[in-house]
Amino acid sequence: MNKLLKSTCILLVAACIAGCGNSPRSGQVSEIVSDEILKEKTMVTQKIIPCLWVESDAQAVADYYLSIFKDGKLKELHRYDNPPEAIEQGGQPSFEMASIEIGGVDFTILAAGPYFKFNEAVSFVINCKDQDEVDYYWEALTSNGGEEGPCGWCKDKYGLSWQVIPIEYYELVNSEDPAVREKAMKTTMMQTKIILSELK
Repeated sequence: MNKLLKSTCILLVAACIAGCGNSPRSGQVSEIVSDEILKEKTMVTQKIIPCLWVESDAQAVADYYLSIFKDGKLKELHRYDNPPEAIEQGGQPSFEMASIEIGGVDFTILAAGPYFKFNEAVSFVINCKDQDEVDYYWEALTSNGGEEGPCGWCKDKYGLSWQVIPIEYYELVNSEDPAVREKAMKTTMMQTKIILSELK
């Protein structure tokens, strides 16, 4: 485990260099794998950027999320050679990184081997304007290998957890009327996808 973590640290240093928009050292970049990279220089636009570790094919993962979040865009896509130290300690010869923007939020996708998996300890909340939007995201995320969960939680086909929440839900569970709050909370506990009409 210590060797794997050390290898991972070496890899992530290289990834951070890429993600911050600086030119990697000579020999690190083996290939730019997309013509869709934006022409402007990468700029850090968020204080905190979620980094999603996946097993392989950053392009496919990026395309998957961009197919769901229609306002999204691919910002960068690169393939890098791993340094010799990382390979000696169990790392892969190369890894891929993609930068995407979905829902106005930047995400980094790091495709670097089957070492780590997603779990429910981390999830992303999609605040939906109405039931139609809830239905859309729920279907898009749970189809083709995704998984439904309780109380508005679900997983996509990569195992990443999401909470698909209509914004009116917050008004109901924070209502000044105890009866409204209680009904909304109790009904939510019995649902998978949140159905607003049943909470009222």
